[in-house]
Amino acid sequence: MLDQTLKGLPAKPGVGYKPQHFAAIMADPGPVGWLEVHAENYMGAGGRPLAQLRHLAERFPISVHGVGLSIGGEGPLDIDHLARLKSLCSWLNPASFSEHLAWSTHDGAYLNDLLPLPYTPATLARVCNHIDQVQEVLGRRMLLENPSTYIAFAETALEETDFLTEIARRTGCGLLLDVNNVYVSGINQNYAPEAYLDAFPLHLVGEIHLGGHAEDCDDHGNRLLIDSHGAEVVDPVWALYARVIRQGGPKPTLIEWDNDVPDWLVLAAEAACAAMILEPAA
Repeated sequence: MLDQTLKGLPAKPGVGYKPQHFAAIMADPGPVGWLEVHAENYMGAGGRPLAQLRHLAERFPISVHGVGLSIGGEGPLDIDHLARLKSLCSWLNPASFSEHLAWSTHDGAYLNDLLPLPYTPATLARVCNHIDQVQEVLGRRMLLENPSTYIAFAETALEETDFLTEIARRTGCGLLLDVNNVYVSGINQNYAPEAYLDAFPLHLVGEIHLGGHAEDCDDHGNRLLIDSHGAEVVDPVWALYARVIRQGGPKPTLIEWDNDVPDWLVLAAEAACAAMILEPAA
């Protein structure tokens, strides 16, 4: 049975927690109202990482973001991994748990990447079954994140927004809207990010992600964006985010920066930019 007592995250800016920022966050979090951690970094039995996380959890709501469940994988979910995740969520009691619409395992091997899926009835059924299993084991509602994509599958039968909406309808899960992913996918696949967001079920969104990307060219010389999580949020993504907040109201918003991590003041400044958009809407 899903836990219906969870309060969720506050509609404020959050940041992805990095251990080098522990002292700065405890001293002055600035506009940051909550923190997110990657589940797989905290599945050990002890040590400094868990001690720091316990201290942070006494002061901030925590969001747990999984990267290794392989929700879209053809094989069954890894029961041992799911058990470790349940143990983490049991003692931490996070305000939110989320995972990706992607796959990362094949024949028992973990590929260390978040790979895309064709949006077909068969894929839809498989993803829903896996989400049902995750929510049953954890006893809590999860959020599912829209991916950044670089290719399209010929066999795709559903629009991504329809696919996500149907998953939520069947499983009762919520959605995590990554606005940078929408922008990256739109540029790479030549569609308007604004049209995607107009079709997105914003009432199902429990968390928003904002991050940076890298820019390159494909083999034909066309513009190619890579979801790198290693730079500031660009102006077009801020504009899309403001559009989402105007249409859907204030939502918990994460500044996601995982590579080439800057000093704390840089992250706090990005969070302050999100706050400038959130606060008038609130």
